[in-house]
Amino acid sequence: MKRILSILSVVILLISCNNDYYEPIAYDNPNISLNIPSGFPELNNSVNSNRPTKYGVELGEKLFNEKRLSADNTVSCSSCHIQANAFADTNAQAIGILGRKGIRNTPPIQNMLFMKFYNWDGNILQLEKQPLVPIITHEEMGSSILEVIGKIKGDSTYKDLFRKAFGDEVMTPERIYKSIAQYEYTLISADSKYDQVKRNEGISFTENEAQGYQTFQQKCSSCHSTALFTDQSFRNIGFPLNPDTNEAGRGRVTGLPVDYMSFRVPSLRNVEYTAPYGSFGQFATLRAVLDYLDNGVLDANNLDPILKSNGNRIPLTEQEKVNLILFMKTLSDRKFVGK
Repeated sequence: MKRILSILSVVILLISCNNDYYEPIAYDNPNISLNIPSGFPELNNSVNSNRPTKYGVELGEKLFNEKRLSADNTVSCSSCHIQANAFADTNAQAIGILGRKGIRNTPPIQNMLFMKFYNWDGNILQLEKQPLVPIITHEEMGSSILEVIGKIKGDSTYKDLFRKAFGDEVMTPERIYKSIAQYEYTLISADSKYDQVKRNEGISFTENEAQGYQTFQQKCSSCHSTALFTDQSFRNIGFPLNPDTNEAGRGRVTGLPVDYMSFRVPSLRNVEYTAPYGSFGQFATLRAVLDYLDNGVLDANNLDPILKSNGNRIPLTEQEKVNLILFMKTLSDRKFVGK
């Protein structure tokens, strides 16, 4: 009789566990140390309300590599943002599902937590608002966030990660955006030869690299300044115009003629790995960029004053071009790109 009562007690307990209130398991989900490099700019304010956590980053990285974000399950964020290319790619213009071509070159993803603007035209100010753009854009993933959630909501791995990152299995658009941003915040590049020289780690520039650095300071650092090697401004530097009539650069955001065909100054960190160059991949090589600037750029009413004051060009000797490229290669962070 006692044995029967004992069995009944276990059965009742199991039934109550299945049907009564479920107490979620508490997971330790500590913030991740970001190891902010000395001398880098201030963090984007949105980082403070979305600090990367152990499981938030793990979830974000999985979503970053998730092809189900696209309508036909063929394109993920990492399809265009490839680590070996400093999280850019080798296409002149981004290519999405069904071979659809975008109007712009894929920008690298590095040091995003220090950026004040995102995208070539700076239309995004918070990284958490960026992931939706490629998901819904026809030329990229051509999907919707609700369609994405519908695809992954039954995935046990995602259920586990959402629970560990946010306390329960509920998959919301905001949680998806926040976790992808958390992962991207961890992509910090600050260990190039240039950084090691500046930190006095027993490494020195070669003579040509040092000369290239001197030329860089004289002729390039007005725009490519700060530890990011960009002042994050928007400038029209007279590059060949994109034939796509939808393109207007920063002018697409502000609607102001003064911003027409102005683009965010790109960071030169890891520039060795991010060819082709320009807002729609106008230049195949760094040498082609320097030759164009030396020969003379397109004139425009809003051409950058630095170029206007120099006859619409940045004059460079052949040796200066060689040395500049050698210096720019010292900005390559091989560990960051996995080489």
